[in-house]
Amino acid sequence: MSEQHYRALQAFYLATPINRIFRPSISVSAGEATVAMPIEERFFHAAGAIHGAVYFKVLDDAAFFAANSLEQEVFLLTTTFTTYLTRPVSEGVLRAVGKVVNQNRTQFIAEAVAFDAQEREVARGNGLFVRSKKPLRSIEEYANACA
Repeated sequence: MSEQHYRALQAFYLATPINRIFRPSISVSAGEATVAMPIEERFFHAAGAIHGAVYFKVLDDAAFFAANSLEQEVFLLTTTFTTYLTRPVSEGVLRAVGKVVNQNRTQFIAEAVAFDAQEREVARGNGLFVRSKKPLRSIEEYANACA
């Protein structure tokens, strides 16, 4: 895989509309990705910590981009993702590290672990990702980063 591919994945991730809300950062390398986002009060549930949807997003994003780092032709799709929440977070930065643990010709299995600002594990998840029919180069931000 190439550095250009990793940078292009990062570019299209950061340009997606949902990330205007979460303002994450991302780093992608071969079979691995790290996603971090600042915790904001607007992400809290009624008990004053981040909602499970926020954990899911950071874990799924890290695992997804770890998997798509190994696929240069098409956009992958998350088909299943299991999330385990182990500790509440209400401040700092939430960071998830995703890694591909298995792949074959039709699917990728990736895991992700999320950490709080004190480097304590706060959640983990694993997912199954499959190839779509959407070429990566049909995504404007990806194509522009490859030009």
